[in-house]
Amino acid sequence: MNNRRQFIKTVAAGAAFMTLPNIVKANYAQRQNIIILHTNDVHSHIDPFPANHNKFPSQGGFAARSAIIQQIRQKYEHVLLLDSGDIFQGTPYFNYYGGKLELELMTRMGYDAATLGNHEFDNGVAHLSQQIKKAGFPFINTNYDVTESALENLISPWKIIQKGNIKIGIIGLGIQPDGLIAPSNFGRIKYLDPIIKGETTATLLKQDKKCNMVIALSHLGLKMEGQPDDITLARETKNIDMILGGHTHTFLEKPIEEINLDGRKITIHQSGWAGVKMEQINVVFEKEKTTTTTSQLTLR
Repeated sequence: MNNRRQFIKTVAAGAAFMTLPNIVKANYAQRQNIIILHTNDVHSHIDPFPANHNKFPSQGGFAARSAIIQQIRQKYEHVLLLDSGDIFQGTPYFNYYGGKLELELMTRMGYDAATLGNHEFDNGVAHLSQQIKKAGFPFINTNYDVTESALENLISPWKIIQKGNIKIGIIGLGIQPDGLIAPSNFGRIKYLDPIIKGETTATLLKQDKKCNMVIALSHLGLKMEGQPDDITLARETKNIDMILGGHTHTFLEKPIEEINLDGRKITIHQSGWAGVKMEQINVVFEKEKTTTTTSQLTLR
């Protein structure tokens, strides 16, 4: 861990000035508002839970999510819709359609990007590659080396999305597959350190690509014993500004704040599981500061 921290301090030093003291170091002619909508661990819950469900009565479902997304897009000009993985597995819809239905509906909703969860590999790499080809939005993963696999040329290591005058860099970080993904399903993909790969890619986006903000779509988990997680990612990087997490199915009513290597507050977000919640993050870019407010939307 100490070696990792020293490595990150070295490679990030050239870009540090771009992230101090706020998320961005830039001048804007006028205030700009961006809405980020975030889901994670939906697990093929196409329909809402039944009305007599003991925890989530009548909550969730793709139709309710789509309706709220449309309402928000009518209200705000710049909306970014993102998912942190485990789209697949959990209901008979996945058993029958193999993920095709989930991705078709997310395409219709206008998702901007998603990352890979471990359950995306439940039917193997070849199957996953065929499903991703049908998606109308990119899958991003920064720390899985997919060369020499069926996912080669289908997964992006990063993406830049322009909203008005703001350039937002997106990276995706996948969990250690050992013990979660069968080796035969993971195939020839190589797992790389998500903290190091995340920070070097975020540095590229900030320094070379001049992004104003870098978001990590993470399926590392909020707190994981003995392996990298979102807490570690926030504490041991410099150029990641926001972490949109998944995997641990954590319902966070408000973001967790951690201090990064530059002494800045980094927020970690997660919206439970099964699509019963969707997070709305309001990011306001102004000349001298950037502020965020967050709310969890119950889908019903």
